[in-house]
Amino acid sequence: MRLVLPAACAALVLAGCAAPRKLPPYEKPLAPAAVQNVRTTAYTHTEADHKKYGRKSAAGTLLRRGEVNSAAADWSRWPLGTVFHLVETGEIYEVDDYGWMLAGTNTIDLYKPTRARMNQWGVRRVTIEILEWGDPRRSYAMLKPRQKHAHVKRMVRQLEDRNAL
Repeated sequence: MRLVLPAACAALVLAGCAAPRKLPPYEKPLAPAAVQNVRTTAYTHTEADHKKYGRKSAAGTLLRRGEVNSAAADWSRWPLGTVFHLVETGEIYEVDDYGWMLAGTNTIDLYKPTRARMNQWGVRRVTIEILEWGDPRRSYAMLKPRQKHAHVKRMVRQLEDRNAL
């Protein structure tokens, strides 16, 4: 007996039976303020979902660790180029990346150069001081052509709603 599957079923079998990824639950945005208390997580370039991008950020720059560090966030809440200071550690970060699990949330993901440092950070609530807000128009221009992805589409809609773009 030979099993014949429709093309759509065959594609599912070959790709695995993973259900479409769901976006994280939407959170009401924090009020824009010079000082904010935010949830932070950490990421590194060797995580499975970042491997295809290597050490590149969504902005196309190398992920940074040093005097100024890379951070990922929802660009409709913290636009591309937003620079902030972690009060607890003194570190300075700039938003140059975004991620699936950040869209529609009040979470900022802090870049760490190794998995060990990423795990050491874990999840923390911290106070940040905004040193410079990024430009929502710049974020929009970069995100608009990438809307085929649900998380990007969510950020684009929020940028349009909040900034009359």
